[in-house]
Amino acid sequence: MRIGLTGGIGSGKSTVAAALARRGALIVDTDLIARQLTAPQGAALPAIAEAFGSAMIGADGALDRARMRTEVFAQPAARQRLESILHPLIGQTALAQAGIANPGQPVVFDVPLLTESVHWRQRVDRVLLVDCDERLQLARVMRRSGWTEAEVLRVMAQQASRQARRAIADAVIVNEEGIDLAALDAQVGVLWSRWWVDTH
Repeated sequence: MRIGLTGGIGSGKSTVAAALARRGALIVDTDLIARQLTAPQGAALPAIAEAFGSAMIGADGALDRARMRTEVFAQPAARQRLESILHPLIGQTALAQAGIANPGQPVVFDVPLLTESVHWRQRVDRVLLVDCDERLQLARVMRRSGWTEAEVLRVMAQQASRQARRAIADAVIVNEEGIDLAALDAQVGVLWSRWWVDTH
């Protein structure tokens, strides 16, 4: 089984992915792949430097993420150009990582922009959404990242709406205020039993 795990920034996807991994799923984290592709010596850097200029590569040899974020927010065409470089490489790497799964092992693709991507929806059997109120997303991301409210809202505005994510989900894990880690893990356990244990 191939599960697409998605949710808005600050929703708690990473926590849910860890809970699924503890139960035996192979996690393929597309955000992590993107960071590796844009780290020093990353496979995407030559094409990014050619498309955006060498100034987009920081002194450490990695993508200057803050500078690129400013560029893509200011120019939608720049975002499309960056995605045209990264998305094929992310897809290839993700599928290669999924290929190492043991026979019968569920694979969970952690894809923040799954709702926006027809390709990813076609690659998975089911979609699992981690959902919470937008105000809680905003507070969580500001707390962990140090970004301003305006910066977080800009990122959220680039992502699919909460309603659009819910519309494609086969199941929803709720991670609202007041839900502790044990309660969140219990939701994952129920879903794991329904989707995997009870069918095998």
